[in-house]
Amino acid sequence: MIVVLVRLAGLFGMLSLLAFGSANSVIPDMQRAAVQTYGWMTDRDFLDLFAISRVAPGPGSLIVALVGQRAAGLAGAAVATLAMFGPSSLLVHAMAGLWHRAREARWRGWVEQALAPIAIGLVFASVIGLVRGTEHGLAPLLLTGLAGAVLTASEIQPLIVLAAGAAAGWWLGL
Repeated sequence: MIVVLVRLAGLFGMLSLLAFGSANSVIPDMQRAAVQTYGWMTDRDFLDLFAISRVAPGPGSLIVALVGQRAAGLAGAAVATLAMFGPSSLLVHAMAGLWHRAREARWRGWVEQALAPIAIGLVFASVIGLVRGTEHGLAPLLLTGLAGAVLTASEIQPLIVLAAGAAAGWWLGL
């Protein structure tokens, strides 16, 4: 059990510092570690936890608590959550003073412009990683692509898109 807790702390501590924009940007790495590296769950289990984290109230990044709980019970959930949010929170706190003092500096705008496409690219990589773990028929891929396009191009509430996708999947027999 201690070994699993140490692995959870190491994994989520590292992912905490790599998550640009949100924890969504490191979902593929989280999935790869939980499924392939450590064998805490199957791809389907991970997708189920991801879905639960999206429909449950609160931030979707709390998937880390679900992964930790699956790997090592309540202690795993606590360790994973602290490891995911602790290092990045401390780093943000430390950098906030510098960022505030440099509000008029030219380099600040360059950094903001450089980080935006990185965050977007990492989120799209998460989508690709999740799609790879789903069923690989044409209809599910088209349904996933359509839902992604609707979410990208509109301001429709994600739960409405999720419900419509579930209804379409049920109607298509997926």
